Amino acid sequence: MVHLLEDSPLTAPLPAVVTELGRLFADAGHELSLVGGPVRDLFLGRSSPDLDFTTDADPDQTIAVIRRWSDAFWEIGREFGTIGLRKASFTIEVTTYRAEVYDPSSRKPVVAFGTNLEDDLLRRDFTINAMALRLPSLELVDPYGGVKDLHAGLLRTPGAPSSSFSDDPLRMMRAARFASQLGVEVAPEVREAMTAMAERITIISAERVRDELTKLINGAHPRRGVDLMVSTGLADHVLPEVPALRLELDEHHRHKDVYQHSLTVLEQACALETDDDGAVPAPDFALRFAALMHDVGKPATRRFEPTGGVSFRHHDVVGAKLTAKRMKTLRFDNDTIKAVARLVELHMRFYGYGEAGWTDSAVRRYVSDAGPQLERLHRLTRSDVTTRNRRKAERLAFAYDDLENRIAALAEQEELASIRPDLDGEDIMKLLGIRPGPVVGRAYRFLLEERMEHGPHTREAAESKLHAWWAGQPEAAGDES
Repeated sequence: MVHLLEDSPLTAPLPAVVTELGRLFADAGHELSLVGGPVRDLFLGRSSPDLDFTTDADPDQTIAVIRRWSDAFWEIGREFGTIGLRKASFTIEVTTYRAEVYDPSSRKPVVAFGTNLEDDLLRRDFTINAMALRLPSLELVDPYGGVKDLHAGLLRTPGAPSSSFSDDPLRMMRAARFASQLGVEVAPEVREAMTAMAERITIISAERVRDELTKLINGAHPRRGVDLMVSTGLADHVLPEVPALRLELDEHHRHKDVYQHSLTVLEQACALETDDDGAVPAPDFALRFAALMHDVGKPATRRFEPTGGVSFRHHDVVGAKLTAKRMKTLRFDNDTIKAVARLVELHMRFYGYGEAGWTDSAVRRYVSDAGPQLERLHRLTRSDVTTRNRRKAERLAFAYDDLENRIAALAEQEELASIRPDLDGEDIMKLLGIRPGPVVGRAYRFLLEERMEHGPHTREAAESKLHAWWAGQPEAAGDES
């Protein structure tokens, strides 16, 4: 739920640049208002280094006002009436009043400059963002009830939701994002319009959808945002693997609701994030998204066994591939894709430890396979326990505690984070008298396997093992020396 300040935003502290800029425009004979998110955030007790203003001045007139006052300015958004500038630590955008008309087949608006503040506010996405502070008087302008909706924790559009979403379908994703970030509920008419118009999200670029999805996942209440996407059908077009988790339960209810389980895992993963000084600072997109996607391989691998049970063999591997494919479609960067897919692939690995215990070699492989994702994998694995059976949950937690303790002990002894063979490529070539080539790679992999299986060796022992291995290779006859 949204928490508002009791004080009026008119008495809440504003950055000095806001009133300074307001006086500059007033002295030049123009209107200027702080608008949108920064005004909303005044009621929430938050501040932002990014400030949005609207004005009756056209771009040329805006430049004339801010040219000497700003530290720098740019005209990239001029065709949309926007001039950007920087002042001290603040990034500022000043946009001429607009009355936009959209091509129904395109996201790009046809810009028509407006003449007054109220009409400009009408074109904005939601009432909580359709508020303004006139400057320098600090008069609150709220023609569509944004303050009231903030108090009610309700997301409404200034005009008809169907018109708003038809103009800009990305606003449906923004509704889900605000549900996550602010914990608001969407008004019934907004939900109805989202459900009826969900398919229109397909005209929006993958990059813009990705950016909204990332903000949603990183919000304070990601479960709310994801559930809104799924219940309205928006996820069918943006993230279809998630609604597919709503598997029909077998008649005996012998397996859990995978969709609700995944949302719970997401919540529990969020709760295990750390502060800024910890191993996984919040919000951590890779951990959260892996938690949401970790079981997406289950629908494709579900099998009803003759015994009456249900199995999902290899759903971890299948899920990793599906996750990587979806993230590529959404234009995520390669590093993020690799991190999330790796976590999904490894999320079941621990259960072999809980059942049979592992050798030191198996622990080393777990750490090596997780690589830089180890701390996230710890949290994902713990989050994946949603059983209501307290004894089972305690047993799994104890087993993972034991695994982490063993990892810590081995790490202290062996530098597990950077496991390498005891000899490098130069050593191998010198000792065996061979040139660079495939044989060096084979020898390196042999030594790495020895390191994994038996831990670190002395240099003498490593050299002895290398020579013993070499004696059994056909190349040892001298044809590659």
